[in-house]
Amino acid sequence: MLLTEFLITTFVIVLIPGTGVLYTLSTGLTQGWRASLFAALGCTAGIVPHLIASILGLAAILHTSALAFQIFKFLGVLYLAYLAWGMWKESGSIQLESGKVESGYGRIALRAVLVNILNPKLSIFFLAFLPQFVPADAASPMPYMLFLSGIFMLMTLIVFAGYGVLAHRVRSYVSQSPRIVQRIQRVFSGLFVAMGVKLAAMDR
Repeated sequence: MLLTEFLITTFVIVLIPGTGVLYTLSTGLTQGWRASLFAALGCTAGIVPHLIASILGLAAILHTSALAFQIFKFLGVLYLAYLAWGMWKESGSIQLESGKVESGYGRIALRAVLVNILNPKLSIFFLAFLPQFVPADAASPMPYMLFLSGIFMLMTLIVFAGYGVLAHRVRSYVSQSPRIVQRIQRVFSGLFVAMGVKLAAMDR
């Protein structure tokens, strides 16, 4: 019963657009579905440190230490501002040459990793979220939390990849109109700024 509830809750959480979803969508729109898969992989990998921190209890440091939380939050806000500026600066262009895109797959994945690593709320979220679905009679919660973490990562990868493929399909319709592309990219730039402002306003 707990596993079913976990699957449903996780699916809803992963489906809700956040910074990772925005990055994957913008990558799929501007650089194609292959690039969006690397973005999805990077976003998934970026939650690993938060999952490990929650399992080991290290996330409690962020929850109790105002300084640690503020440092991570400040870095996260700066990075979102960097992504927003990059999206705004490149607005109006879509990469159609596969060779140019392929050379940047590693950079795409790294950026995606940083999108999630630099979000201190994730560690605190997992610290509060995962223990709820560990059976009360479990001999040791650690193996079960590792199992739940694996499911969460797999679902994140699948859903984000789906978002990327969807963005790629939209890309085929808008690629013929640079003006539409520019407007969409500037919307994404504004959304990254909005996410940064939201993160900056968050308290522990």
